[in-house]
Amino acid sequence: MAEQINTLPYKANLDVYSETLQRLAETDRNIIAVTSDSRGSGKLVPFGKKYPEQIVEVGIAEQNLVGVAAGLASCGKKVFATSPACFLTARALEQIKNDIAYSNNPVNVIGISAGVSYGALGSTHHSLHDYAALRAINNIMVVAPADNWETARAIEAAANSNLPVYLRFGKKPMPPLKEDAADEVFEFGKGRVITEGNDVLLIGCGETVYPAFEAAQLLKEEGIAATVVSMHTIKPLDTVLLARLAGQCRAIITIEEHSVYGGLGEACASYLLQRGIFKPFKIIGIPDEYTVTGSQSDILNHYGISREGIAQTARQLLT
Repeated sequence: MAEQINTLPYKANLDVYSETLQRLAETDRNIIAVTSDSRGSGKLVPFGKKYPEQIVEVGIAEQNLVGVAAGLASCGKKVFATSPACFLTARALEQIKNDIAYSNNPVNVIGISAGVSYGALGSTHHSLHDYAALRAINNIMVVAPADNWETARAIEAAANSNLPVYLRFGKKPMPPLKEDAADEVFEFGKGRVITEGNDVLLIGCGETVYPAFEAAQLLKEEGIAATVVSMHTIKPLDTVLLARLAGQCRAIITIEEHSVYGGLGEACASYLLQRGIFKPFKIIGIPDEYTVTGSQSDILNHYGISREGIAQTARQLLT
């Protein structure tokens, strides 16, 4: 039976985002939330009720959202621009590139309901391009926290950052990756090792890290030892950690709720190849097609982004 790390109730990372932002706003009036008719889906209704002078609603106008956020940041405000990731990083890509990154305005761009969180609403509402698009833009970090602890720490770090940051969140409740993270330190650009083993290296980001952890538990029962990493920062990538762990394993698998093109997997593969580190390597993600119709779980299971799918890929790669 696979080992369980926690049976207690847990929250969606998006709820932790809202709670952390409220806590920070208690003592910092420069914290500003800007939304595009998304305070409900972004879990910011409680924030708006507690701090009505620290929230701006622009309506369904993502490009204006980014422009307003950039303007507020240029005046010294700590801005969290919140909108569905599929629209925010597509409709407002030019404004993110120019108003935020090029102009060096330290806006925290919060992409909610990312990946295939919208499930059966289909490809128009799926955000499978955001890592690729934003990795290609200079001067913006790309971050996908895996659990509640990482989320709280990432929001705290973003509030104190002087650089633009893109933070990506899904919708489902996320179990903690470790029983006690009190002694851990969170830092943008530094991956987090969850388990260690010398057979296969499983690198995930965001909501894919937990199924990677579950896969590691299944493989452990078969005598296969896996290292699991939460590579919460896709850009800048923790290349020091990547190179060290890649040198210790027999095979490498990356897992992401994103297209197999331009995301975490290709970032890792590019670095390792250019460094001369050659190991059996597989990217698990969404292939170059419009996704099957179904719930988030249906879609992820179909493409092997599940504990069984990841474990099976590991077995095949190690054969």
